[in-house]
Amino acid sequence: MSDARPEKSQKGSPDLAERVLRAKYLDYCSSQVAEHLLLLSPDEIYVLAQEALRAGGQKSDPSYEQMVRLATEGVAQRLTLPPFEQWAAEYERDPARYDDQLIGLWESELDDVPDA
Repeated sequence: MSDARPEKSQKGSPDLAERVLRAKYLDYCSSQVAEHLLLLSPDEIYVLAQEALRAGGQKSDPSYEQMVRLATEGVAQRLTLPPFEQWAAEYERDPARYDDQLIGLWESELDDVPDA
């Protein structure tokens, strides 16, 4: 997804630019986790959830919502996502490389910023 907001709004304040960059990083990470999660079958989601439950010592059967949450956490732990500083440096060098991988969640960070 392309960056629909004008760049000048990000350059007005270093704090705002940092906030937007961090929001884009979280958006990128979310899209990577979601992409991998969608590739899992229901059986694979169940197995990931059971592994997490055993590791946590929980004995009861999880709800479907808990299984999806646990599978999501399992996928996030298994992915080798770059740390923020590395991702930010790469993003600033070539934003187009990542913009199509953003799902737009970062834009909500700008919704509560007053117009300058």
